[in-house]
Amino acid sequence: MFCHHRRGRRPAAALLTLFALLLATACGAGTTDSAGSAGGKNPTVRIALGVDASYAPLYLAAQRGMFEKAGLDVQLMQVEGGPAAAQAVTAGTAQISANADSTALPQMVSNPRLRALGAFQSSDRYLKVVLRKGLTSPRQIKTMGSIQGLGLYATHEYLRHHGIDPASVKILQSAPQEIPTMLQRGDIDGYILFDPWVSKGVDAGGRIAGSIGDFGVTYVQWLLTDEKWLKENQELAGKIFKVVAEADRLVTEDPHAAALAAHEQAQLPVAGTERAIGEISFEARALTSADVTSSRRIADFLLEQKLIKQAPDLDTVLLRGWYDRHAR
Repeated sequence: MFCHHRRGRRPAAALLTLFALLLATACGAGTTDSAGSAGGKNPTVRIALGVDASYAPLYLAAQRGMFEKAGLDVQLMQVEGGPAAAQAVTAGTAQISANADSTALPQMVSNPRLRALGAFQSSDRYLKVVLRKGLTSPRQIKTMGSIQGLGLYATHEYLRHHGIDPASVKILQSAPQEIPTMLQRGDIDGYILFDPWVSKGVDAGGRIAGSIGDFGVTYVQWLLTDEKWLKENQELAGKIFKVVAEADRLVTEDPHAAALAAHEQAQLPVAGTERAIGEISFEARALTSADVTSSRRIADFLLEQKLIKQAPDLDTVLLRGWYDRHAR
């Protein structure tokens, strides 16, 4: 886990995700798709992803049949987001996942076979700080809500930026959909999240107090896969990433069409999704030494918080240059 634990019932979203993974495993058993063997002419590839505007290129590619046009059989597998996507690859219920760097890295410790193929988007504006009504200064914060991965990292950086020791603030783990309600009830003083949970927090009486770039945080979203699967499917993985790269370009050219696709594929609100798309840089690229440096900072944070026992081997798990060789 990449967050403080909250006592009580397991969130419903987490149970739904577990059910989805078990169902996918059962449905996939005995098939000849890419999860199980060398596969057929067009092996099925499942991409695990969360449900928000940052996945707009994948929604658009699915909506427009871009994978099929490239001769690919790709299915999007929606999970609750965060570590669940990478965990689906580890479980073998998906072959590729979309994960932010700070969420992927602890998963790479528990499963050293995970590999980051490249980046397909990044942002320092998409995640925003929401504070409760009546809070006039960050120094008044006593409790914050947080999602796993990027949420916890950004929360610590935000507090440090304002001269606050994160150890002095109670950080409660929860699923994104629960956090605005926690703010409304007064259980927390603020949180850092993306839409639609930012807008819901404002509707619940909160206010937007800035973006993660204001305190030096930028996230990068990677496509992850398993080393064993990749060895047998280098060309296939490259073709998939080429489609994602083309979808990146289309999202940038026509955010409204991408928002409509996100609504059709994931029931996301069109206006809010289109606004969020404008805050994200959708560009597919190879991983570089700069990504290694950034990942090392995140790994140091994880070690400091005792959330991992050792850092992942970044020179192994980050496939620098893979995108240029296989997906250009």
